[in-house]
Amino acid sequence: MSHDGTTSPRSQRHPWWRGLLAATLAALVAAAGCSGGDDEPREDDAAPERDFGEVAETIDAYVEEEGLNGAGFVVVHRDEGIVFEHYAGVFGPDRVSLVASSSKMITAGVLMRLHDQGVLDVDAPVADVVDWGAEHPDIAPVHLISNSSGLVGLSDEPAYRPYLCQYLHAGTMQDCAEQIFTTPEDDEDVVPPDTRFRYGGGQWQVAGAVAEIASGKSWDELIEETYVEPCGVDSLGYNNHYTVLVGEGGPFAHPTQFDGDPSVIDPTENPNMEGGAYISPSDYAELLLMHLRGGRCGEVQVLSPESVDRMHRDRVKDAYGGDTGRGGPSGESAGYGLGWWVAADDPSHIQDGGSFGSVPWLDLEDGYGAYLVIEATSPQGQRLAEQLRPLVDELMAPAG
Repeated sequence: MSHDGTTSPRSQRHPWWRGLLAATLAALVAAAGCSGGDDEPREDDAAPERDFGEVAETIDAYVEEEGLNGAGFVVVHRDEGIVFEHYAGVFGPDRVSLVASSSKMITAGVLMRLHDQGVLDVDAPVADVVDWGAEHPDIAPVHLISNSSGLVGLSDEPAYRPYLCQYLHAGTMQDCAEQIFTTPEDDEDVVPPDTRFRYGGGQWQVAGAVAEIASGKSWDELIEETYVEPCGVDSLGYNNHYTVLVGEGGPFAHPTQFDGDPSVIDPTENPNMEGGAYISPSDYAELLLMHLRGGRCGEVQVLSPESVDRMHRDRVKDAYGGDTGRGGPSGESAGYGLGWWVAADDPSHIQDGGSFGSVPWLDLEDGYGAYLVIEATSPQGQRLAEQLRPLVDELMAPAG
């Protein structure tokens, strides 16, 4: 199935979309860190015309060459909303996929919302929130969601035995986080916070548990009130599929058993925080718009502009002169914010790619974002994204 165009009938899928048109200017002002205004937003017919034909052809050709079951691609603009969608194979606007590490920016946003509300101080020690936090008294939530806590990460050892509960469907997130945070088995492997970038791993499970305990709410409830209700992203949810569904290509390939149906996995009280989200392409696009619009979904200020900006900045570099060890095109090491990779050669370009081939990115300078999703592997998704980005950059560049 294929859908192409310059606009999308979002009002048919999410009724709140009509209200977004009336609130666009307020969102733009909020994005600049100011209070709202009452002026009318730019009309849709003022949007420039763009020919995305080569983009669609590139996607279709890649799907055929790689033997994929399809692909979804959505482009959004800060002022114009969704400007282009293309779907191939089994994909459509409502196809739900597991997005693996593209979950991280979503998870980090929940903690930042609690920070905005005064419920959780992300800069204060975890020990201020949980009674088991004394084991690592210097670690704060902001360290956890910037991969800078010093706990062992995926980049060190993906199957690190003391933290294996992060992949288990059984148990609770609070019990798993306590086990990760207090196990003596990692004593020789842990380093002080803000001294080394260690991507992923059990630190994200700790972050989720801290959010639950600080708020007194389950992760499902936090997702509902943070994103689903204000943004209308009804497809968004979290689970822990890693020991329940395994792809033919192993744990880092999208499991074919999922096939767009979250109900094939029973609910869990231990959702995986760094890689357990599932969502449709059209709904992920709404989350990208929220980031481009200073944290607003429609008339609701989900995140403060300050928190959104903080998520987008290279915290690893700013906080401790850190280095992620992942090189960019210029040879420099890419940076990392709160749930977002920051390009070394262009800090206005950020992304949050996942191991199953999803690649969301934002161009903060030009005010656009894109979401590519396939159900395969990260290298396959990244290769297609590398073909698409220059094409989309040219189309979305400001006139003149």
